[in-house]
Amino acid sequence: MTTTSTLITADPGKQELFIVREFNASRELVFRAFSEADLIARWLGPRELKTRIEKHDNRTHGSWRYIHYDDAGNEYAFNGVIHEVAAPERIIRTFEFEGMPETGHVSIEFLTLETLEGNRCRATIQAIYRSVEDRDGHIVSGMERGVLDSHSRLDELLDAMN
Repeated sequence: MTTTSTLITADPGKQELFIVREFNASRELVFRAFSEADLIARWLGPRELKTRIEKHDNRTHGSWRYIHYDDAGNEYAFNGVIHEVAAPERIIRTFEFEGMPETGHVSIEFLTLETLEGNRCRATIQAIYRSVEDRDGHIVSGMERGVLDSHSRLDELLDAMN
């Protein structure tokens, strides 16, 4: 089995970042993990948090709302609009953390899935933010740890599904 790692790239002064990860699973299976509410709830977010899917209309012109929560009752909600679902290669959606002091800090995410040799898949997420400050704020919020935990949990789920 090939070792995988997550690469997060955020060039200084730009309003975008890239998250790239290779998975030891087919593109179709990875697409399902990014598309089906019951699967998303099993891997998305930091390990110490659980995920509740409040809304998941995963289709072109659909919308979503997920809530991470801990045992103490703290909740962290995120939502967005789905612009396009093109199975199994692409999902385009917006992302907004509801805990900001003001609304409107929305990014747009382009998830692209590429088939690799050996029944593997590369997932690339390009996130574009309203401003460099919004992007940098997301980075320093702990986003990297959440992404790394999520990808580790997703590896475990994909292994169980293979």
